[in-house]
Amino acid sequence: MCYNTHMSYISLRAYAKINLCLDVTHRRPDGYHELHSIMQTIDLHDTVTLHKSSRAGIELSVDAKNVPGDAGNLAYMAAQAVFREFALAGGLRITLEKRIPVAAGLGGGSADAAAVIRGMDTLYGLGMDTARMREIGLTIGADIPFLITGGTAVASGIGEILTPLPRLPDCQILLACPRLAVSTKWVFEHLSPDEIQAHPDVAAMADAIRHGNLDAVIAHMANVLEAVTIARHNIIGEIKQDLLALGAQAALMSGSGPTVFAIFYDHAAAQRAKTAMQGEYDVYLTTPIGVH
Repeated sequence: MCYNTHMSYISLRAYAKINLCLDVTHRRPDGYHELHSIMQTIDLHDTVTLHKSSRAGIELSVDAKNVPGDAGNLAYMAAQAVFREFALAGGLRITLEKRIPVAAGLGGGSADAAAVIRGMDTLYGLGMDTARMREIGLTIGADIPFLITGGTAVASGIGEILTPLPRLPDCQILLACPRLAVSTKWVFEHLSPDEIQAHPDVAAMADAIRHGNLDAVIAHMANVLEAVTIARHNIIGEIKQDLLALGAQAALMSGSGPTVFAIFYDHAAAQRAKTAMQGEYDVYLTTPIGVH
C-alpha cells in the first residue's frame, strides 16, 4: 500500500483468489446457495488508486475494455456504499489497472471492491475494523468479505462466515484461463445441489492446511461447480488434462470458472508448463500469499 503524506490519494493491490475446494450444500429459501469452501489469495493482482476530489460524485477509469467504468462496476458500488454509510462530503476518483482476468472465477471485481473499502477507510480516517468493512462488502458481493483481508480461510454461508487458516504451504500456482467469460449467475442457476454425487471434504482439507501437508491438501481438491461449467465449456476439462500431463500435481477449476489453476512443487516444471500453455490461453505463474 502506498499513499502521500497529505492523504489525498492512496494506491493498493487487489489480490485475486482461488478456491482450493468448493462445495454447495443446498439452495436457501432466499435463493442464495449455501457454500462451504476454502479460499486462498494469490500474488496476481490489480492496482486500485483512489484520489479524493472536491467535486461530488464518483469517477471511475479502467484500463480494460471489457470492464464497466460506471455504476455497474463493483469498485464503484463499494465507493457508493462507503459514501452512504459515513455521509462523506466531496467525491472520489478511482483508477483500476487490471491484471486479473475478468469473469474468470478469480474474484477480480470483488478484489477491486475490497481494495476500495480498505483504501477509503485509510484515506478518510474512518477507523473501520475488519468486521465493519466485511459487512459493507457483503452488501455488494459474497467474495468481498474474504478479500478484505485475503490469506487462507474456510468460507461458509454465502461466503461471509470466515474461519482463518495458516497460509497454504509454499508452492507454484499456474493459472490457465481460456478466453471466454463465464457468468457465475448462470452456473448457479444450472446447479442442482441435490444431484451432487460427491461433496468435497472441506474439514479434511482445512486440517491438512493447519498441518502444512500440501500432499493432503492436493488429495482433497474438488469443486462441485466443475460439472456445470465443463458441460458447457469442455475446453476447461481439456486444460486440466493438459496441465496434469505437463507435470502438475493437481489441477482444478477456480470458482465458477473458466480459469483452471494447477499446483506445482517445482518452479522449473511450472515455468515449462507456462511456456507450453502460452499463446493459446492467458497464463500466469503466481504463488499463495498471506493476509494483507
